Amino acid sequence: MINLAVVIPNYNGLHYLPECLKSLDDQDFPFEVIIVDNGSGDGSVDYIKENSDKFKENHGEFTLIENQENLGFSKAINQGINTTNAEYVFLLNNDVELEPGCISNLVECIKQDDMIFSVASMMVQFEDLGKLDDAGDEYTILGWTKKAGEGKSPDKYRKRREIFSSCAGAALYRKSILDKIGYFDENFFAYMEDVDISYRAKIHGFKCVYCPEAVVYHRGSGTSGSRYNEFKIRLAARNNVYVPYKNMPWPQLAVNFIFLLLGYLIKYLFFYRKRQGKFYIEGLKEGFNSLDKIEKVRYDKENLGNYFKIEWLLIKNVFQFLH
Repeated sequence: MINLAVVIPNYNGLHYLPECLKSLDDQDFPFEVIIVDNGSGDGSVDYIKENSDKFKENHGEFTLIENQENLGFSKAINQGINTTNAEYVFLLNNDVELEPGCISNLVECIKQDDMIFSVASMMVQFEDLGKLDDAGDEYTILGWTKKAGEGKSPDKYRKRREIFSSCAGAALYRKSILDKIGYFDENFFAYMEDVDISYRAKIHGFKCVYCPEAVVYHRGSGTSGSRYNEFKIRLAARNNVYVPYKNMPWPQLAVNFIFLLLGYLIKYLFFYRKRQGKFYIEGLKEGFNSLDKIEKVRYDKENLGNYFKIEWLLIKNVFQFLH
């Protein structure tokens, strides 16, 4: 059995795939490749099929899953995860290119501790190699997520550290823990699903780690088209309602509710100034109106200490967010 599977969700990413896949060929760790195409109409599937023999020659095992429509990021990666029996799963966006040794460094890091659920790579901006895109994600009591190090020099983030969650655009996951806590929530479709699953892992006492030795180059918003657009704003706002509702037990949710409302208000004002406030409000409304389809994480008193640790982390991260 191959020890690691690379799962690549693809939606109209033909212009990114050649370089992304080429960077996989430069890795020094064996793995299988699973590409899940979400109904692309740009020739992606034809390209993948035409190069399938080359993929098999380079990686031994190669699988293409073809969906007839865009089922979302969460559904696609779950399909990929379900396809493999590998010990580790590396989720990789099609708009990401890897430095040589990236995967082996991620594996070396996750092997340091059986309680590590996921490992985040150092994501550098493709358009400006002197700036970070993401050095691990943090989540706050205001319901905000921050990409640590965004826009800053990579030299300032050269140390490994524990983080709240790993960006699923280039992160390694331990499959045995995924099997234990459940896979990515397909109700999210896209955005925040990686924060949600990391929150769930923390409830069970597992942790996420940032590995600066694993370097990738990311073309930001390669699939959605831009950093702020109607689709992304609405989905992110909706999913920002889902995350606390799903993961916080009722007492914790009651304590934090006023802070979450404050966070929603500040975010609305932010998007209002960009003349996109109505998209954010529509996303919030959709979130609150569809909570009945979200299955809350079952509270277990054995995890009480973990809930207190998470609450402290949510408070502490607010100050790091403002730093």
